[in-house]
Amino acid sequence: MLSHYTVTGMTCDHCRAHVVEEVSAVPGVEAVEVDLASGAMAVTSAGGVPFAAIADAVAEAGDYTVAPV
Repeated sequence: MLSHYTVTGMTCDHCRAHVVEEVSAVPGVEAVEVDLASGAMAVTSAGGVPFAAIADAVAEAGDYTVAPV
């Protein structure tokens, strides 16, 4: 399952890498792609991951916000 989100607050590639690392650690997540310029994030999972788990992971990565697209 592919889910799309928008992440705001990232200012550099280091920020992007933290978001990818934290979201990748969420159980069920198979792949994460984040575009720094647009804030677009695509999350691939086996059966879907609750938005709350994604939001918690993004918050853990830093002072960022996430919204489903």
